[in-house]
Amino acid sequence: MIRIRSILLDSVVFRVGLLAALRSRKLNGQTIGVMMTASHNPPEDNGVKLVDPMVRSRSLLSAPFSSTLTPGDIGRDVGGNIVECYSGLKYQTTHAMLQESWEAYGTTLANAPSEEKLFEVYDSIIKECHINPDTKANVIFARDTRSSGAHLVSILTEALTATDTTYTDYKLLTTPQLHYITRCLNTKGSPYEYGEPTEQGYYEKTASSLKVAMQGRQFSGSVTVDCANGVGGPKLRELIKYLPPPSEGGLEIKVVNDDVLKPERLNHQCGADFVKTNQRAPPSSHAAPMTRCASLDGDADRIVYYFNDVDGTFRLLDGDRIATLAALFIGDLARSAGLGEKLKVGVVQTAYANGASTAYVTQDLRLPVVCTATGVKHLHHAATKFDVGVYFEANGHGTVVFSDLALKRLKKYEPQSPAQSSALDTLRALTALINQTVGDALSDLLLVEVILAHKGWGPKEWDLTYTDLPNRLVRVEVADRYIFKAVDAERRLESPPGVQAQIDAAVGKFKNGRSFARASGTEDAVRVYAEAATRSETEDLAQKVAAIVRQARG
Repeated sequence: MIRIRSILLDSVVFRVGLLAALRSRKLNGQTIGVMMTASHNPPEDNGVKLVDPMVRSRSLLSAPFSSTLTPGDIGRDVGGNIVECYSGLKYQTTHAMLQESWEAYGTTLANAPSEEKLFEVYDSIIKECHINPDTKANVIFARDTRSSGAHLVSILTEALTATDTTYTDYKLLTTPQLHYITRCLNTKGSPYEYGEPTEQGYYEKTASSLKVAMQGRQFSGSVTVDCANGVGGPKLRELIKYLPPPSEGGLEIKVVNDDVLKPERLNHQCGADFVKTNQRAPPSSHAAPMTRCASLDGDADRIVYYFNDVDGTFRLLDGDRIATLAALFIGDLARSAGLGEKLKVGVVQTAYANGASTAYVTQDLRLPVVCTATGVKHLHHAATKFDVGVYFEANGHGTVVFSDLALKRLKKYEPQSPAQSSALDTLRALTALINQTVGDALSDLLLVEVILAHKGWGPKEWDLTYTDLPNRLVRVEVADRYIFKAVDAERRLESPPGVQAQIDAAVGKFKNGRSFARASGTEDAVRVYAEAATRSETEDLAQKVAAIVRQARG
């Protein structure tokens, strides 16, 4: 994902178009998605992102196997990867994150200094990857509501036309909707068919699974959703048309900050990043105390919840809270269905996860936690090691992934009682309600509301599951983010030399102190995270570590 000022993106987008065409041909014409968005960035920014298909490799795996599989069986190799057997051969499933080697090709294309050199790089990729240039290439693309989006799409189509690529413009979509359609197109007609590859198909699948997942429960009260004045606003309003109205027991969703006619309002004092970073509701929020509120980001792949307590205190329910809520509910359902010993549920977090959430999952829920580097590709990959992998970044970006093994068990399992049958039906419905392709604010919103309805909880009860350590996130602009190199799942800096020692010394002065500095993956900035026993100590620690980073940046 590349995010910079939109006026600098023309050449980058053209080269991404070349990369998408090459990738599709390498995969024998499977559909590649391209999304124009800069998520939570200011409206003058834009970005471009590639969406890979979910690939099931048809070459024989070399890894040893933990058991002997017969045709039709699904299991895991000793490395924890899902494998499936066809005619005695075992195959591996990979997911819709661009392969690391192709990220390198993208960088090489983007950095080509001239048109002549660009064509040389393009031809070298064809030769190195053994791509047949006559193979048909297929690309779909969409954009968010940024004013620069239409122009960048025109640049993209120039590259696709030049490479004789068949393409479809899906106009305005959320990033997760494009992921969904990409998965649907590439699995249509296969045993892994994911759904109808249209925007309408997305809404219909979500709405029908919500009805089953509710199992006759009733929603309590309304939820107010801040759409960051981005594409999530009109798409949420469209989704609502497919849901039962409140008069028929449906969820009352109050949509705010959905002005897409004024692009300059995108993410301005609203949205998930604003709420998470500033630890307060958007100024435009007028929700009553104890009312559930949620904020999306600009392309609707993140969501955080929050509410004001009876005394007016702001309470944030971020990605950590959503992850623990989902893990709690799914674990309970698995046990209630009689599958507690047959489904391995795990939680994947990053260094940004609040320390209290990690302790809650491991000590109270007694579920394993894996910490990875920041970035969906790292979390998603780690989540696939579980039968049910729950992954959320603290910023609200995440989803739940059900392995092929888990899906097969859920499909074939025979419940032994009405209670088991009800729990099993809910679990099966969740596999459709949740957008497993990527973090999706709209489906995550409905997932949370289903869980709260089942448990009979309001935001207060959810908040009381554990007590967050106060935390603070500070953004520090730097001239060169690449000098800040992190290790240990990005929790420690190995360079610049001596900086980590200074951070350790600062942390050691605070009770329950923890802090780290991590370079952004998309912009020249370093993000400083800090937590401590009290809010004032947390703020003090965050500013001390930010000062260390500013000094180190030169």
